[in-house]
Amino acid sequence: MTRSARRTRRTLQVAGASVAALLALSACSSSDDDSSTTKSDTSSSASPKLSGSITVFAAASLKESFTTLKADFEKAHPGTKVNFSFGGSDTLAAQITSGAPADVFAAASPKTMAIVTDKKDTATTPATFVRNQLEIATLPGNPDKVASLKDLTKSSLKVVLCDKTVPCGAAAQKALDASKLKLTPVSYEEDVKSALNKVVLKEADAAVVYKTDVKAAGDKVEGVEFPESADAVNDYPIALLKNAPNPTLAKAFIALVQSTEGRQVLNQAGFLKP
Repeated sequence: MTRSARRTRRTLQVAGASVAALLALSACSSSDDDSSTTKSDTSSSASPKLSGSITVFAAASLKESFTTLKADFEKAHPGTKVNFSFGGSDTLAAQITSGAPADVFAAASPKTMAIVTDKKDTATTPATFVRNQLEIATLPGNPDKVASLKDLTKSSLKVVLCDKTVPCGAAAQKALDASKLKLTPVSYEEDVKSALNKVVLKEADAAVVYKTDVKAAGDKVEGVEFPESADAVNDYPIALLKNAPNPTLAKAFIALVQSTEGRQVLNQAGFLKP
């Protein structure tokens, strides 16, 4: 073989090795791209973007804490909207069983949640997410020196209670029965916020409400704890409703309520752990 032929053969071998290396590199790069694409697709399908709006029916005592959670939720999921209907749990339950469109129900007692579950209007089993305890709300500075549940029975005091069909009213009656006390209020209110507002407006001297409501009112009222309240602590259940227009978004909101972040907000508002 001539020197020229050997040189030509060596050149072809080097070129062939270079082409093989380039093909191997290209295959590896293609594999990495496919893997990256697969991972991206998997991640995307695992966390679908939430959209639309939901309506949450919630006990009046949840107003402040749920409003805070709404802001956190909408910030975490841009473009979504959480609408609320706050009120007495019994009234809300009646509206749901009558066909009112809603995605989530958060009640102030298992008894009022049962109104909905008995009609099979829930899509998930109700889960207790917080508890709440009663407290006496008096005028700022407690001018009437209310120190106990018994003090509310004084004829000189104008006392307001929640209606007995509302969880806060049922709990108040339970505490009174446990203490063998009889109390005739100047009015029965449809929900806990209405009862508290009577004191805020100075239309009543005192009201039996939840600790969370006293805390939310700040210096507009003064709270007085009483031991009998330990016998009437309310569990708060939450559930996805059967005909929820946006069940995916509703489940995400319920998950936030039950999360560590959600419980922190609720605990700061004065709610007890379940």
